[in-house]
Amino acid sequence: MEHAPTWLTSSLIYLSAAVLAVPLAQAIGLGPIIGYLAAGIAIGPWGLGLVTDVGTILSFAEFGVVLMLFLVGLELEPKRLWSLRRPIFGYGTLQVLSCSLALFAVGLVAGVRWQVALVAGLGFALSSTAIAIQVLNSRNLLSTQGGRNAFSITLFQDVAALPILALLPLLGVAAVGEHAQESSRWLEAAKIIGVIGAIVLGGRLLLRPVLRWIARSDTPEIFTASALLLVVALAALMHSVGLSMALGAFMGGVLLAESEYRRELETDIEPFKGLLLGLFFIAVGMSIDFGVLAQQPGLIAALVLGFVAMKALVIWALGAWIGVPVAERPVFTLLLAQGGEFAFVVFSAALAARVFDADTASILIGSVAISLLLSPVLLVLIDKVIAPRLAKRHTTTLDELTEPQHAPVVVAGFGRYGQIIVRLLTAQGVPVTVLDHDVEMVDAARRFGYTVHYGDATRLDLLRTAGAERASLLVVAVDAVDQSLAIVDLAREHFPKLQMVVRARDVTHWNALRDRGVQHMDRELFESSLMAGRRALELLGQSPAHARDQTMRFRRHNLALLDTLYAHHKDQARLIAAAKQGRQQLEEQMAQERREREERHRLAQTRHPGWDASHDDT
Repeated sequence: MEHAPTWLTSSLIYLSAAVLAVPLAQAIGLGPIIGYLAAGIAIGPWGLGLVTDVGTILSFAEFGVVLMLFLVGLELEPKRLWSLRRPIFGYGTLQVLSCSLALFAVGLVAGVRWQVALVAGLGFALSSTAIAIQVLNSRNLLSTQGGRNAFSITLFQDVAALPILALLPLLGVAAVGEHAQESSRWLEAAKIIGVIGAIVLGGRLLLRPVLRWIARSDTPEIFTASALLLVVALAALMHSVGLSMALGAFMGGVLLAESEYRRELETDIEPFKGLLLGLFFIAVGMSIDFGVLAQQPGLIAALVLGFVAMKALVIWALGAWIGVPVAERPVFTLLLAQGGEFAFVVFSAALAARVFDADTASILIGSVAISLLLSPVLLVLIDKVIAPRLAKRHTTTLDELTEPQHAPVVVAGFGRYGQIIVRLLTAQGVPVTVLDHDVEMVDAARRFGYTVHYGDATRLDLLRTAGAERASLLVVAVDAVDQSLAIVDLAREHFPKLQMVVRARDVTHWNALRDRGVQHMDRELFESSLMAGRRALELLGQSPAHARDQTMRFRRHNLALLDTLYAHHKDQARLIAAAKQGRQQLEEQMAQERREREERHRLAQTRHPGWDASHDDT
């Protein structure tokens, strides 16, 4: 039997491992990254041994990081990037230097040779751009202060990897006495400046016309190929002069951030980025040399815990100094305290420069890989344990309402719904007493000049203090359905003369309110949806009067149907049948009206050619 091609076998192995491991990791709450890492360990040399050429796969998979930085660049216009110059070069420099010096000092105290301690400190100071960006994107944290600073620092680290790599030959045994000629150094510097200048000028002058020309071919697959070619070419240019491939892709993305092809480039490259990033993490899992780790487990554990803890202390202090909010600081700290993918490059280059031997390199690389493996677990720990405790510790405390109120209207809930009601009433000079149990909402409302009292309206004593016994109207505008029903129950039992206007989240909530005898309730999205539908009809060509008429007719029918369905809301089968019948009746009614309107239009055209009868529909 003929053997299957290598690419086919490898694809089968990688895809099978990812498809099995990632959903399982997601199901138990560990996230996709740990799933990819676990998949790599399982199929690697120290697992099932299905893959042995780890180095080749890791080199190829690094292209996923390159694509990721290109997409990040597309999201950053040059003006926005310039606005981040302080956190990139200021906070980034501070993080790399402070972490490197702290780790270097610990290494010296532990008796490690100074060259090894320096390279280890510099490598461990770098963080995972791939994990940081993925976590920030998945949690929508890039717009937060902590997210912006974390991204800026990881971006600086990608740049800082370059001088670190340039330093290694000076520390290595092979480099002793081998000093490059002055002219050679100037030539290398000229090459670097030339390549960067070519990327900047080419991006400004050539990329858009070329992409425009390719887009005119109206061949989607060729545009996708051109997008990939662009990233590969930028990476190759930077690599040719010894610079970071990811940095070149990032620069290209920034140059195209304001182009008309930005969204299409993102759409075309996103699937490749996701798959290659997954392959990168699988390769990291495979690269862990458990043979070396098993020989010195205590040393490995001390290294991992030591450098992560040391970085965490420094970064937490840095976060406090630069003003990262306490609630954001745990994630900010973790994303920068872990090891990074560029550490693999630094330690591999240090081995080639004979700064240290192969066993030392395996220990350092294994420590970084284990820190990446632990990061998703620590992230879950932060979410489940640390963040809630910090939130409680740093939550602003407010005194509950204690002074009796006498306004004729009590409003429970000052969210996006309640705010509109309160503003309308106060604009008409109607006094209101507002209750809300969200500390942040109350604090924000007070900063904007609103009098909002802290308190839970589901408590009878607070309703009494708010003046519900003497008020004329209670507006229940809270978001949670169970809290809304609890407030209604309290009011009906203890304040039977109090009128109520209640926000209904949906039809089910509306039915529950009607079961309790509430007469005035409104579905929170119904009226605004009708207005949007009316605007859509106008944009499609109907006259404003006709669009208003059709919208109001639909509204009356919907409210009448809701009354009809209420009688069956506890009988699922009859409810569905009545809903279908009501929808069919509405469609038939509107179809009949449309036929009559067309007939009127035809007659009008016959009698008065050129007359537009659609204006007579009202």
